[in-house]
Amino acid sequence: MAAHAGDGPDCARALTLALHDHGLLYSAETSTGIDKDIADELARRSGCRLHVSLMARARIWQLIESGGLDFSLSGIGSPERDKFAAFAWYFSNKYYLLARRDAQLQRIEDFERNPALKLGVIRAFRYSESANRLVDRLAEQQRVIQSSGLSALFAALGSGQIQAMIIEPFDYPTLDSARIREFSQILEFGDKPIPHGLIMSRASLSESEQGKWRALVESMLRDGTVQRIFEKYFKPDLARAMVSF
Repeated sequence: MAAHAGDGPDCARALTLALHDHGLLYSAETSTGIDKDIADELARRSGCRLHVSLMARARIWQLIESGGLDFSLSGIGSPERDKFAAFAWYFSNKYYLLARRDAQLQRIEDFERNPALKLGVIRAFRYSESANRLVDRLAEQQRVIQSSGLSALFAALGSGQIQAMIIEPFDYPTLDSARIREFSQILEFGDKPIPHGLIMSRASLSESEQGKWRALVESMLRDGTVQRIFEKYFKPDLARAMVSF
């Protein structure tokens, strides 16, 4: 049901929302995913016209900052991003290091100590605290390879161009590949789960409007809609853990 006029978001103009191609969050190949379902539900509940497009993550953050884009999804905050973006959290998850077995790692610290090893990341992505520290230190040593998407990173890992990459639960279907399981191992960073949410541009949406969209997301959490969406893609126990934060 669309929000009642007055207490719901301002739908006077069409609003823009960008998805990014990333595992179970959104697949450009199938036009399906968690964030697509979240976007559809936001449009239904708000009654607003949402123009949905597909963009690289780095481009999304640029447009959110300038006000050229109203929304995106599954975003992580940081002190820098908080200056130009507001968030409405709807799930949290942990990050892991997926490393080649021939890198001979016992712990994540072993990766940093070996100057011959390179890490692959998606351009403009941030992770959990320990993962971000690793990325930043390796970047200073010119040991980080940036990619525009997930599939390219898996290919680089398979070819040995990189020896590790940072993954999250949305990447699990690719990990089910027997070939990847054969040559890789997973190491946990040990950080607390990181909240992800609806990204709202401070340049294009007033604080009042941000609050209305945040209330919509919170209502989707309260009535179980977000959990039901996650259960389409994950086993019930994992889905429940990710939306309970």
